[in-house]
Amino acid sequence: MAQASREWFEKDYYKILGVSTDATDRDIQRAYRKLAKQFHPDANPGDRQSEERFKEANAAHDVLSDPAKRKEYDEIRRMGPAAGAFGGAPGPGFGGGGNFRVDDIGDLLGGLFGRGSGRARGRTPGAAGPVRGDDLEAELHLDFDAAAHGATTSVSVVSDVACGTCHGSGAAPGTSPVICPVCAGRGVVDDNQGFFSFSTPCRSCRGTGMRVETPCPTCHGGGLERRPRTVKVRVPAGVSDGQRIRIAGRGGAGQNGGPAGDLYVVCRVAQHELFGRKGRDLTLTVPITFPEAALGASVTVPTLARSVTLRVPPGTRSGRTFRVRGKGVSGAGAGGPGDLLVTVEVAVPDHLSDDEREAVEKLAAASLDSPRSYLGKWIDAET
Repeated sequence: MAQASREWFEKDYYKILGVSTDATDRDIQRAYRKLAKQFHPDANPGDRQSEERFKEANAAHDVLSDPAKRKEYDEIRRMGPAAGAFGGAPGPGFGGGGNFRVDDIGDLLGGLFGRGSGRARGRTPGAAGPVRGDDLEAELHLDFDAAAHGATTSVSVVSDVACGTCHGSGAAPGTSPVICPVCAGRGVVDDNQGFFSFSTPCRSCRGTGMRVETPCPTCHGGGLERRPRTVKVRVPAGVSDGQRIRIAGRGGAGQNGGPAGDLYVVCRVAQHELFGRKGRDLTLTVPITFPEAALGASVTVPTLARSVTLRVPPGTRSGRTFRVRGKGVSGAGAGGPGDLLVTVEVAVPDHLSDDEREAVEKLAAASLDSPRSYLGKWIDAET
């Protein structure tokens, strides 16, 4: 069980991150990234208040992002300092006739704080533990064809990476971090409070158990530096606008041996000048003439690959949609490629030649039925 700090009684980590006590892991990560970006020392050089806020956010994230620590923290916060042994009303054993002993208090706190009988146990070097790097997000702009067929490209990101001078150790070249003489490498120091012994992070080494005597001139002992880098991205076929691609381990660098975060690439797909898209289906509008609609015709239509022939049956109405199977967008997973949805529209010419006008007038004269005949009784009723 993670060792609790006296600070847990004094700090409301949920309030520090601005989340509720029932916040999900994702809510906690999102709130932490927002605060870390806002109060990062690189963004607020010389601002001590921002530096303190940054440290508080880190401390809150360290506890609430760890399920075991968060569970222990919540239990301790629910008990509070007045939970029997912390200044509340004395129970049996505190001047009464019960069987509660002083050793029982130590055992109680030992269960909560990872100790037994009020005596602190040892802690291994690097007690602060590894810290996972931040997740990053980048936008990738794709043309319609690249999104439909897939592509291999790259995005540029600016993030914390292991310092190129000290390779992440934080120590100047030719030197190495040493075991902290204050906490003897444990990362914590004991604060004896009568019957109880609390452990608090060592201020000398900031809880790492190691101290950098000669800081790296590039990262100033932090082990990280912020610089641009290029990340290769494999875009799967059929990616849609706004879809996120996760690239594991290509986010911000971790600390104290922790893993790197992930990179999330948000795809922005440009519109096609001819095709539209609905999921995996492509949409296309094709004009046809009145004779083609009335008599039927074979119409050649394009796809993203090769052209296909569409059979328009006689008597086709304007606005009818035909489905050409398998000519849509491919994609990973079950279902295969989508379809091509072709909507035909009867084109009405703006100008007629003399021969065309004569032919249309003959057609009008030969037409015996009116398409508006069903309106007759309403028209008669009004006249």
